[in-house]
Amino acid sequence: MKAKKVLVAGATGYLGQYLVRELKSRGFWVRVLIRKEAQKSKFKEVDDFFIGQITEPNSIRGITNDIDWVFSTIGITRQKDGMTYMDVDYQGNSNLLKEALKNEVEAFQYISAINGDKLKQLKIFEAKEKFVDELKNSGISYCVLRPNGFFSDMKDFLNMAKAGRVYLFGDGYYKLNPIHGEDLAKVCVEKMIAGVKEETVGGIDILTQNEIAELALKAWRKPIKISHLPDWTRQFIIWVLRTFTSSKTYGPIEFFLTAMAFDNIANPYGSNHLEDFFKLEVENGGKISTGRKSPEY
Repeated sequence: MKAKKVLVAGATGYLGQYLVRELKSRGFWVRVLIRKEAQKSKFKEVDDFFIGQITEPNSIRGITNDIDWVFSTIGITRQKDGMTYMDVDYQGNSNLLKEALKNEVEAFQYISAINGDKLKQLKIFEAKEKFVDELKNSGISYCVLRPNGFFSDMKDFLNMAKAGRVYLFGDGYYKLNPIHGEDLAKVCVEKMIAGVKEETVGGIDILTQNEIAELALKAWRKPIKISHLPDWTRQFIIWVLRTFTSSKTYGPIEFFLTAMAFDNIANPYGSNHLEDFFKLEVENGGKISTGRKSPEY
């Protein structure tokens, strides 16, 4: 069978870089969307670069010429540089979809987030799920994956643990199964090949928030010190932020605090363990940074 030609949009982000490597290892011809010439250095084995701004339709004309499949991890965790969730997560992906439809692309995969379809009242999900609805109604063959938190998102626990104590809202018994970008990239490709329409994706370890906090403290070789704050403080913080700040400020915090208030368990995949990830982060000098490595747009 002739190798598929694929486009990866969001290739410079945390998941995007793993996805490019996975596709190349499987023999796909890969084109990546980048915003500037300097970003070419991020990639060693790419067949074609397309320079453009996903939020500017004219700059991405022709991006899907001769492309069979589109993989989009386009999205931002924090609104900055004047860009909103609607600008990037919705409109940017919508612009890309229009190009895919114009060039009769065979299939389009989009990465949303776990429970996005159930939490559309959150600013970040409002935009993502608006695009999901548009994609489903477009007529193109689609695949929507909703991953759990990335291992890189769990660095927030490491940040707190480095100081010797982790703070949690409630009793800390809500569960989640975060996933490594490498494992998620494999699932992305496998689900596209299998023609799966929609699925949640998480890692192999289902952990309580308390257990994640313990792993973070152990990685720093700190005593287990976890403080549990009453849940009303979480709700109060959300209310204050929504009332007195803009969505640029409260969007990512609203998402994080809301997700902390119930179980987030997705279908388990992969082979990487969060404990190993934490240990490696500390061994690499403890240079901990919050959030994902870069905006995926």
